[in-house]
Amino acid sequence: MSKTVYLNCRLFDGTKNALTKQAWFEVDNEKGKLTQTGSGKYEGTADQTIDLHNQYVMPGLVDAHTHIFMNALTNKLYYLTEAEVTLQALENLREALKVGVTYIRDCGAAFDVDIKLQKYRDHHPFTGPEIQPSGRPMSMTGGHGDFVEGEHGETTWGYLVDSPEQMRHAVRLAFKEGARNIKVMSTGGVMSATDQIDDTELSLEELQMAVKEAHSKHMTVAAHAEGATGIHNAIVAGVDSIEHGCYICHDDIDQMKKQGTYLTPTLIAGYTIPKFGQGKLPQYMLDKAEAFLDDFFSNVGEAIKAGVNLAFGTDSGTPFNQFKDAPLELALMVKAGASNFQALRAAGLGSATLLGIDQNYGSLEPGKFADFLVLNNNPLSDVNAVQQIDKQVYQHGQRKF
Repeated sequence: MSKTVYLNCRLFDGTKNALTKQAWFEVDNEKGKLTQTGSGKYEGTADQTIDLHNQYVMPGLVDAHTHIFMNALTNKLYYLTEAEVTLQALENLREALKVGVTYIRDCGAAFDVDIKLQKYRDHHPFTGPEIQPSGRPMSMTGGHGDFVEGEHGETTWGYLVDSPEQMRHAVRLAFKEGARNIKVMSTGGVMSATDQIDDTELSLEELQMAVKEAHSKHMTVAAHAEGATGIHNAIVAGVDSIEHGCYICHDDIDQMKKQGTYLTPTLIAGYTIPKFGQGKLPQYMLDKAEAFLDDFFSNVGEAIKAGVNLAFGTDSGTPFNQFKDAPLELALMVKAGASNFQALRAAGLGSATLLGIDQNYGSLEPGKFADFLVLNNNPLSDVNAVQQIDKQVYQHGQRKF
């Protein structure tokens, strides 16, 4: 077995709110996994030794909510072609890995481009995080996933479903294509012109069918849920995570705690639109975002304080929400009320547990993949440390940036 040992670092392994000083860790180069960790003098033997010069090491970020097919600057949503979104996805994936995102769950990609890229990467390698794909999302006709796509408008972004039986069929199609998560649009959203964010879209019965079918096939269900009624329906239906949760209420926070439902806030997606979109985005997007932003931070803060299971997601790809800015979400979570450790844990074991990959990802423990970042400053003292532009990024024990 070929081994590399990394010496002389201050290690945040992702499991506890503390650093291990004078830490070292050993990596199996063939498997890309950690074999041992420790502190003090390293007594073993290794094929290669790397001195990290007392820098800080933390797990790679696990982003549970991205849209790799979107361009955050052009904001083109309609009549995208498969070639266009595939090229954009490859650019976004490289950008994500460069800033420290080593694993993503994509939450809705036109033409199933997330499924296809993850499926083909063994034979056609590219630079980017590992992908848990959702493929095309589930939307009602006229809802938050009903965007016309293809050069001649021959398809839509999402599966259009208007009954429980149509939902059953769509989930099975997504399963056949290779989705590992089902994204359901339970409410309206900021980016869709035909609805308001508090519109209730997919019905409770449709959501329940999505959960029943997905869970029977070992898939998770993530609910785009911004308005209160749609959030409530998604929780009652038994989804695994509420994405956004802008108008989540006290009773539903309590119910999420009882059920173990995760919240993926994606605060950055609400933050960037009013900050950078003036004069550049349709007025309906600006109006929607500005109307709920304060409530969004307040409600997410209440959920964090209550101890809801927390995942890290950015919604990267949405307007002015570039993949290179993903670490900013950590600071926004802290602004909403999370501790530094809560935010960092959400971006590691929180997201990894939601995605069902915590046996291999989310923390730096023996037996897990050596996905880690090397930073100049302590992220437990200030999560802005993760925004370091020239940080080192390792994936499966190989330095990528």
